[in-house]
Amino acid sequence: MDPLRPQAFAQKRRMFFLILFTILLGTALILQAYFLVKIVDEAFLQAASFEELTPLFAGLAAAFFLRVLLNVGSGRLGTSMAQHVKKTYHKQLLSHFAKQSRLQADKGQTGEKASLLLDAGDELDPYFHDYIPKLLQAGIIPVLLLLAVFSQNLYSGLILLITAPFIPIAMAVVGTKTKKKSDEKLKELSAFSGRFLDTLQGLLTLKVYGRAHEQTALIRSSSLNFSHATMDVLKVAFLSTLILELISMLGMGILAIEVGLRLAIFDQLSFFTAFFVLILAPEFYNALKNYGTAFHTSRTSLAAAEKIEEELAGNEQGPSWGARALSSQDMPPALTFRNAGLSLNEEEPLLKHINAEIAPKSNVAVVGRSGAGKSLLLDLAAGLVEPTAGELLVNEQPLSDYSESDWFQHISYLSQHPVLFSGTIAANIALGATAEASRAQIEEAAEQAGLFPLVEELEDGLDTVIGEGGRGLSGGEKQRIALARVFLKRPAIILFDEPTVGLDVRTERLLQTAITNLSREATLITAAHRLHTINQADQILVLKNGELEATGSHEELKQTSSEYRQLVHHQKGGA
Repeated sequence: MDPLRPQAFAQKRRMFFLILFTILLGTALILQAYFLVKIVDEAFLQAASFEELTPLFAGLAAAFFLRVLLNVGSGRLGTSMAQHVKKTYHKQLLSHFAKQSRLQADKGQTGEKASLLLDAGDELDPYFHDYIPKLLQAGIIPVLLLLAVFSQNLYSGLILLITAPFIPIAMAVVGTKTKKKSDEKLKELSAFSGRFLDTLQGLLTLKVYGRAHEQTALIRSSSLNFSHATMDVLKVAFLSTLILELISMLGMGILAIEVGLRLAIFDQLSFFTAFFVLILAPEFYNALKNYGTAFHTSRTSLAAAEKIEEELAGNEQGPSWGARALSSQDMPPALTFRNAGLSLNEEEPLLKHINAEIAPKSNVAVVGRSGAGKSLLLDLAAGLVEPTAGELLVNEQPLSDYSESDWFQHISYLSQHPVLFSGTIAANIALGATAEASRAQIEEAAEQAGLFPLVEELEDGLDTVIGEGGRGLSGGEKQRIALARVFLKRPAIILFDEPTVGLDVRTERLLQTAITNLSREATLITAAHRLHTINQADQILVLKNGELEATGSHEELKQTSSEYRQLVHHQKGGA
């Protein structure tokens, strides 16, 4: 099935003009042939003067320029159609990726998704720029030319009518092979893009461990596979072109023999009729042949469209949302985990039987061994994933009843590895604003996050440009920029995935002070990897193998929870 054709014909206004241009193009071809034959007939057989031929030359020039303008107009309409469909697909893909849960978004290679979003979209151009105009021309222009030929010579029209079907038959035979090769090409492109981007992002690690040469060999292999797939597509395309040219040449040869015999031997045709038919015949076959070439080019577009449709048709969906708004009078909200659980497909649950009450403005810590589910519990609390069992209540209402945009206006999530974008420090801080932030607000947030010692050392201050991922900054500096976003946003709920891990003592203390200041007006939930940072927590949730093993304060859990005692003991250096 062709997923792109309905999208092309759904653009009714553009299709109307494209059909109109095609009809006018066929008319221009007939007029061009008429004026050319008439000029030759009048000049060489009728001995007409130049003054008598002047109107014919003007008509020929007008038909020629009309043909050029119509071809250009058809191409531009096709490009416009392609841009519309690409924009639609881009919006659908971005919405699709944005709606995925965090667990779903982590699946697959980043490079493959980027390739699907960018490269696959660009592959759609040939379908609308070349294939659709050529499809219409193959359906309309040959009919107009046949009518013109039949009006002059019945037998020539029959020859064209009989030989024409061989071109689409040849296209159908070779088309299946082209589609298969195009699928292979797109698959190799996705693999190559994914491997290249992943290798580029981890280049430092590969060099440190002496594995860069191995990845270079893999990239070279992927590149060669992609080039081989591309050459296979070109080989089939060249073979198709050869077959179409052969059929066209045979058809025109048969027609030329028929016209020549009837003109020279049997004297049954006039020079005008014979020449007119011979001028129109190449245009007749060209319309079909050009469609054949565009048909094979469009196979790559169809392969890309099918890959996009396959991604969009995936059953993976993110959390569901409603339309309820959060009341400003009930902020920060109370959170309640009621027998909440999380699992992927039918696999062993990652979280199960989570029952916890988180009061407004409380300081809550989540502890447990590595892999116990601390970060997943934060993802649940943030609304980044939806419970597959039980529910999460916000002010006694299911989180899924609230508006997604309204909910995320009141949430901030600071991970161990915050994402920074290529741009100025000020622009990265401004991402935290729910509305357009003023320069003074950005500077205040930077000061509260302890960024000023760094900013004062930089020549351009907050306008200093940093690289993608915060390239050029230390871990602590990245955390402070991310923390400045939180100060700028002033959310009601702040989630920390232990952002102080791996930082020096001075930076850790600075961040802890800033976090304490933030928590005075907000609910604070921290996934704690170092227990000395949570002694003052109002409530500690102890996770073990995805289950909530115990809850309480630090002193209470030391008395009641063996799991918590073991965690404390290990971090103090116990065996």
